Amino acid sequence: MVEHVYRRAAAATGIGRVLVATDDARVAQAVSAFGGDVRMTRGDHPSGLDRLAEVADLLASDIVVNVQGDEPLVDPSLIDTVVEALAAPAVDIATARCPITTAVELGNPNAVKVVTDRAGDALYFSRGPIPHRRDGGGAEVLGFRHVGLYAYRRRCLLDLARLDPTPLERSEQLEQLRALESGFRIRVVETASAPAGVDTPADLSRVRRLFASRACR
Repeated sequence: MVEHVYRRAAAATGIGRVLVATDDARVAQAVSAFGGDVRMTRGDHPSGLDRLAEVADLLASDIVVNVQGDEPLVDPSLIDTVVEALAAPAVDIATARCPITTAVELGNPNAVKVVTDRAGDALYFSRGPIPHRRDGGGAEVLGFRHVGLYAYRRRCLLDLARLDPTPLERSEQLEQLRALESGFRIRVVETASAPAGVDTPADLSRVRRLFASRACR
């Protein structure tokens, strides 16, 4: 799975270098076996943000992109779109969202929801359904799902890593809330659908079926 993520990230036109950051020797061995570039990190990081910052602290790049290792179907063009969102100088972090159209997905805590202001900047992320529709409603789009892909300004990433986990971050177990609680601006771009990530054994089976059918190659 990590090899698929690595190669799709490398296919993005705006990416100059791909590194895998891990504290697990088995992951490091797998990456080395396919010729990937890997960095071993400390094992006590409270989130992926903190692990990324450990590696970014040794890099010279002004922008650092975090692609989750459980997103083997991530679209290289979406990575480019998220990076391009940082062209706005007031934006510290960029990420993505896609429509939620089923009640099952809306209620799934593994499908993180996001709401934004009119400029497209994040107001809040939650594992619960947001926004709450008081009248029930019949809208075709029930909400928006966060796509776990981030582009950070390096100085923002390093500043965030120096902060302790914040109350909302600890409550929701969502590292991006540390940024919102600390006053950083997160721009959220739109995409039609989320890549099929792997959060559960059922997700893994679904992705394996997609690869077996060659539907995602």
